[in-house]
Amino acid sequence: MNEVVLQPGEVSLGEWEAIYRGASARLDPSAAARIAASAAAVERIVARGEPVYGINTGFGKLASVRIYDSDLAVLQRNIVLSHAAGTGEPSPVPVVRLMMALKLASLGQGASGVRPATVELLQAMLARRLTPVVPCQGSVGASGDLAPLAHMTAAMIGVGEIWVDGARVDAAQALTQVGLVPLQLGPKEGLALLNGTQFSAANALAALIGAQTMFRSALVTGALSTEAAKGSDTPFDPRIHALRRHRGQILVAATLRELMAGSAIRASHSVDDPRVQDPYCLRCQPQVMGAVLDLLRQAATTLLTEANGVSDNPLIFPESDEALSGGNFHAEPVAFAADMIALALCEIGSIAERRIAMLVDPALSGLPAFLTAHPGLNSGFMIPQVTAAALVSENKQMAYPASVDSIPTSANQEDHVSMAAHGARRLAPMLANAEAVLGIELLAAVQGCEFHAPLASSAPLEAARRLLRTVVPALAEDRHFHPDMQAANALIRSGALAHTVGVELPGLAP
Repeated sequence: MNEVVLQPGEVSLGEWEAIYRGASARLDPSAAARIAASAAAVERIVARGEPVYGINTGFGKLASVRIYDSDLAVLQRNIVLSHAAGTGEPSPVPVVRLMMALKLASLGQGASGVRPATVELLQAMLARRLTPVVPCQGSVGASGDLAPLAHMTAAMIGVGEIWVDGARVDAAQALTQVGLVPLQLGPKEGLALLNGTQFSAANALAALIGAQTMFRSALVTGALSTEAAKGSDTPFDPRIHALRRHRGQILVAATLRELMAGSAIRASHSVDDPRVQDPYCLRCQPQVMGAVLDLLRQAATTLLTEANGVSDNPLIFPESDEALSGGNFHAEPVAFAADMIALALCEIGSIAERRIAMLVDPALSGLPAFLTAHPGLNSGFMIPQVTAAALVSENKQMAYPASVDSIPTSANQEDHVSMAAHGARRLAPMLANAEAVLGIELLAAVQGCEFHAPLASSAPLEAARRLLRTVVPALAEDRHFHPDMQAANALIRSGALAHTVGVELPGLAP
């Protein structure tokens, strides 16, 4: 999908994912009439001369300060320049492009009062891959993501920097090079572009997209670990899960059964196995991963609703020429969704690390110590398990809910904030940590399965094993382990592992 045509209010999760992965975006032409009507309403409101927040008043604590008509354009430019006060490293380009598309769809609903030319410039920047340099820190998630969106808007008026083919270029120069003219903001437009949750939502959606791929990979690595430890598939019996009724649990159990169906390794110990029950990290995979799936789906529902909504303030209603002040910019729904994703990422990595620890312990797995044929001379998977433990602990520390924090801003006018931006932004390193844990589990589980040769696993899991062995040979003797981990991580992150198994893995579509 090279281009997504945004139908404001009706964009699917798959379309947002396509934009995040590089597709361009433009508004459906049907939005033009709504945008024009909204802009015309602002003109009529200005002509009435009544004080209306954000149009002819100051902002935040300064809302009671009346602005003369002759200064309205300066007012909008000033809010952009003063609010472009972010700090930290630049946000990833895919996240910023997603943020721009989210803002475009919001403006396209005709409730923000911006002119068609403003929307066209944002759309043109997306089409020409001009991405503003947006510092990642500085938003508390209400009143909207002001600082990040101010940096985006500053680029539109020719201030700041824009990424062009991987290089940081002066914004005015970058626009001029492709025949675009820096924007001259009209009444309400600066505030309309700054107010909103698009930065928080873009970061949360990016993490959700990555979590979906990782979740599917985790089911594959979990099944491989079960095989390596000669675990039972009885805990995946559908009758068990039907009694508890949780949708995610039922889907995960069905997937694990399908992944292990036809395994000669499983058949070899299906009768007279002296072990009565497996450790929880194997036996309770449907319960844990099913709960994770349900949580991620709830987060997806919230974020899709947010992505298709309008989080500006004030909102323009052309049919009555009213500008209504409210609080749609408060990103509490996004903060809660981000916290849910953080919990899910933490638990995916946590249970996977327990499976790694089980596999390297001969007392639990029945496999050679640390999965090496000659322990002592070789350390095998001793330290990769330590690395996995370190990553899981990092994620536990980062999983503390951001949404329970708040700090007053703007001289106590904005006295309760969501912290959604931080809550969403911290998901990227959590996702990377969990992916690395799964990469280690993939290496360990495949190594463990190969100790059972000539017995083979199921067709899907053998396909997964062969995929790994195309990039990482079996570990016969100790060698530089880091390259093996990088190669395995790439299979997790890219989705290649999940794609290769040929099993219908559950997704996150609400």
